[in-house]
Amino acid sequence: MEARTGWARANRYRGVSPMGGKRQRLGVRAISDSSIQIDFTYRGQRCRERIKLPPTPTNLKRAELHRAAIIDAIERGTFDYETTFPDSPRRFAFADYQGAGYRLEDYLETWLNRQRQHLKASTWDDYKKIVFNTLVPALGRHRLTDLKRSHIREWCESQNVTNKRLANVQSVLRAALQDAVNDDLIQLNPLFGWKFARKEAPKPLDDVDPFTADEQAAILDSCAEPQHRNLFQFAFWTGMRTSELAALEWGDIDTRRGIARVSRAKTQAADEPEGTKTRRGTRDVKLLTPALNALEAQKQFSLLIGREVFLNPRTGEPWEGDQPIRHSAWVPALKRAGVRYRRQYQTRHTFASMMLTAGESPVWLAQQMGHSDLTMIARTYGRWITDAAPEAGNRAVAMFGRQTL
Repeated sequence: MEARTGWARANRYRGVSPMGGKRQRLGVRAISDSSIQIDFTYRGQRCRERIKLPPTPTNLKRAELHRAAIIDAIERGTFDYETTFPDSPRRFAFADYQGAGYRLEDYLETWLNRQRQHLKASTWDDYKKIVFNTLVPALGRHRLTDLKRSHIREWCESQNVTNKRLANVQSVLRAALQDAVNDDLIQLNPLFGWKFARKEAPKPLDDVDPFTADEQAAILDSCAEPQHRNLFQFAFWTGMRTSELAALEWGDIDTRRGIARVSRAKTQAADEPEGTKTRRGTRDVKLLTPALNALEAQKQFSLLIGREVFLNPRTGEPWEGDQPIRHSAWVPALKRAGVRYRRQYQTRHTFASMMLTAGESPVWLAQQMGHSDLTMIARTYGRWITDAAPEAGNRAVAMFGRQTL
C-alpha cells in the first residue's frame, strides 16, 4: 500500500493512471483546434488558462509538463500569475497590491478614456496619438509598477526627434503616471521633477515671417472666391487664429462697438466648436477698418444663411477647421500670387508686426491677441521689430546726446 501511494505521489503531475492501460491526461484538454486549456487550483480558486498551441499529442504533453511546473511552483510558493500568464484577466485577481497586475499599456488605455470628459477634443486627440502611436509601442509591455526612469531615458535617447517632441510625449506620460500615484496603483512617479532633453543647437528666437503689404495685396487679389478674400483680409487685420475664424459667428460681432467676441475655436478633431486655446484667449478684438470692410463684403454670403461668418464656398457649409481652409483656399491663393509659402499662422504674426511697427501699444496688442501679459509679445516680436524700425532710438539721441556728438 505504501509503495502504491509513493507511485501516485511521483506521478501526480504526469496524469499517469495507476491502473495502467490508456494514459489519462489530468488538467489538460483540447479546447479548440488552436489552443489547449490547463486547469489548476491557486489560492483556493480553480483556474483555467489557454495555451495557444494546436492540441497535437506532442503539444498536449508539453502542456502537461507546463501544468506540472505550475503546480510545483505553487507548492514551493514561487508561482507568479502575471509572469506565467501576462495576458490573462485573472492576473489582476491575484495581484499582491492594486497596481501589480497592470502593464503600462493597460493603464494608459483606461486613463485615456477617463480623460476624454475633461479635455478639449483636439487635446484628447493629441493625447490619443501619443498614447497609441508612441507610448504603447515603446513602453507598453512594462509593468506599471516596474517602469523606471531608466526605461524612459533609454527610449528617449534612441529617438531622432526634437526636444519639443520628446517633451510632449513625456508630458502625457507624466500626467498618466501621476494619476496612477493618486489612484494608489504605484508609489512614485518616475517622471516627477525630471525631464529628458538632449543638447541641441541654439534655435532661432522665433519663427515670425510676416507678409509685406505688397504680398498681402497679391494674396487677396489672387483669391478665386470672394469669400476667401474676405476671410484672409479679416485674418490679416484681426490677428485671430484660423481655428477661431472658423468658429466665429455673426452673433459675436458688435458693429456698434466695433468688436468681435472671440470665445470658441473649431478644429477637425471636434464635432462642435470648443473653448479657446487658453482662458485669456476669450477676448474682445477691436475691428479695424479693413476688418470691418471684409465683414461688410461677407454679409451677402452668410448673414442670412447660418450662424458662422465664414463659409466654404464649395459646400455652402461652415469651415470644419483650419486644414480645409489651408488646402482649398490658402495654398492655392499663395501659388497664384507667386508669394513664398508660409503657414496660415503667419497672418497672425503679420497683424502683430504691423501694429507694433506702426507704434501701437504692446499692452493693447497683447489683449487683442489673447496673451496674458507682455512676455510673449516681447519674446516673439521684439527682435523683429528692432530690425523693422532702424530709426528707433534716434529721437533719444537728438534729445539727450548733444554733449557727446
